[in-house]
Amino acid sequence: MNGSILATSRLTLTPVAASDLQDLLALWSDETFTRHIMGRGLSEEEVWFRLLRDLGHWAALGHGNWSIRLTGGGAYVGSVGVFDYRRALDPPFVHPELGWGVAPAFQGQGYAGEALRAALGWADARLAAEATVCMISPDNHPSIRLAQGVGYAPYAEADYKGSPVRLFRRPRGGGVGGG
Repeated sequence: MNGSILATSRLTLTPVAASDLQDLLALWSDETFTRHIMGRGLSEEEVWFRLLRDLGHWAALGHGNWSIRLTGGGAYVGSVGVFDYRRALDPPFVHPELGWGVAPAFQGQGYAGEALRAALGWADARLAAEATVCMISPDNHPSIRLAQGVGYAPYAEADYKGSPVRLFRRPRGGGVGGG
């Protein structure tokens, strides 16, 4: 996974590792962070299963979630990833999915966009996919603005596990420099 470490001017992105567990627990148990994702904080057991899923993604597919850390000091900022969760959606995802999340203490500072552009650049260069997709809660206006700023356009509305979501698609190479 040597080629899977990404760096920006302020951030270092490394594939999720077992050593990230405590940072993931702090992030995913925070209801401020999870409100637009699942509407509740996660238990330690649920976070552990997410971590195992993320480790398995890298092992099985050669891509997955990266931990985002400040290059200076190593503070945990959040995660960004390219994955295939085989979600039960209609319409189904037929392209790799991108997802991102930044801890509340780091929101509003441009870190999510910086990490997302790095992940999209990696996906465009390394994956043979004509597009990537993402799903966002219709109430998560900052993530919708970010997605559109890097080239995602809405293409459908769906229901995922009883909650409405908006589906977005970005063509390969589409707008990485946007912001």
